[in-house]
Amino acid sequence: MKILHITCSPRGQQSVSYRLSQRVMDRLLSQHPAAQIVTRDLWAEPLPHVDGEYAGALGGTRDGARAATGRAMSSLALSERLIAELRDADCVIIATPMHNFTVPSALKAWLDHVVRIGVTFNATPEGKIGTLADRPVYIAVSSGGHRTGERARQPDFLEPYLRAILPTIGLKNLSFFSVEATVAGPEATTAAFAAVERELDDCVA
Repeated sequence: MKILHITCSPRGQQSVSYRLSQRVMDRLLSQHPAAQIVTRDLWAEPLPHVDGEYAGALGGTRDGARAATGRAMSSLALSERLIAELRDADCVIIATPMHNFTVPSALKAWLDHVVRIGVTFNATPEGKIGTLADRPVYIAVSSGGHRTGERARQPDFLEPYLRAILPTIGLKNLSFFSVEATVAGPEATTAAFAAVERELDDCVA
């Protein structure tokens, strides 16, 4: 079994989203102790954002990719590597904080590299069809305030966005876990972790 672990918090392994994702990882490793883990820290090793050369090289087709040179070709090679990591994984864990109601720019850059027309999805008269085989994707989310439920006082564009973009490339088996209201202090965060434990047990099992 191969697990792709994607993290994107500036707080690294001290972040709540990372710690939550480790709870998911622990449960997977208890079932598959010999699993291979591929880690990509999008904050420690940030990806370049898609630029004009790269976008032009894509041209919407593989022919556009073949015509690329220089910096654009380097970006395409990086995109191919990221897609290969994703394609090879049996399951994916994404650890992400909520930044300004949505995903951090580091995670958005990764998505822009792996969501590619003619490679990970095809445009058809019926809409966009993903080319990747489906597999479990566990998404560990932390937020400073409440983003769900009756106590939510802010928009949530993070979960709806990921629920839309990941199925576009074929990843539909999505499970979200949240630790919310982290600004309320350590005690509130500890209580939030305790509340999500049973949810993790049921889902990851």
